[in-house]
Amino acid sequence: MKILGLIPARGGSKGVPRKNIKLLHGKPLLCYSAQAALNSTLLTKTVLSTEDEEIAETGKQCGLEVPFLRPMELAEDQSPTLPVIIHVLDFLSDRGEEYDAVCLLQPTSPFRDGGVIDGCIRLFQESSADTLITIVPFPKEHSPYFMYSRDSQGAVHNYMGEQTKAVRRQDVEQPYLREGSVYIISTRVLREENTIYGKKVVGYPIDPEKSINIDTMDDWRRAEELLRKMHG
Repeated sequence: MKILGLIPARGGSKGVPRKNIKLLHGKPLLCYSAQAALNSTLLTKTVLSTEDEEIAETGKQCGLEVPFLRPMELAEDQSPTLPVIIHVLDFLSDRGEEYDAVCLLQPTSPFRDGGVIDGCIRLFQESSADTLITIVPFPKEHSPYFMYSRDSQGAVHNYMGEQTKAVRRQDVEQPYLREGSVYIISTRVLREENTIYGKKVVGYPIDPEKSINIDTMDDWRRAEELLRKMHG
């Protein structure tokens, strides 16, 4: 199976300005994902998609292929992910390169490594999934079975339906949260179903201690602290 690694990195970011090339523990944030992809043994190749020339140059220095600059209309704050992926697939297809699936690696998740990427690819292949997502466990007391919405009159309604009010905590299965550091999507699903979530979605559990998605300066400081503990 030919798997394309794709690292999308826009120049515009509000929570942490220029975060994709900002130095995290002495290294551009983008380079953590680049290194993970290059350390993977199962990715066929990995490309960077960006509209920003400085990010493109940093990506090249990190060892990534940067075969184009992304069109500006695909690099706005509200630009969805799917057209960005399709643009890459179309560009490479025009060069005679076809892929069975795309492995999306957001640069805001610097702690997944090549081994995690390969583990995700193996599960994706073995399960014949349409889509793979990484997941993290979270406490059973935070399960949707115990969550309520509140209407304008103050009445509360169970998210999972009124019949679940009496469910016991020990009877609830372990809940998981979408983690976001790896997505693998079948090219067929991307092209034919126009979605990144196919009908069969499998989850690959990630160590929550190493799960950080950097969107804010608080996230950045947490990542810096974790790297200091890891590397001294």
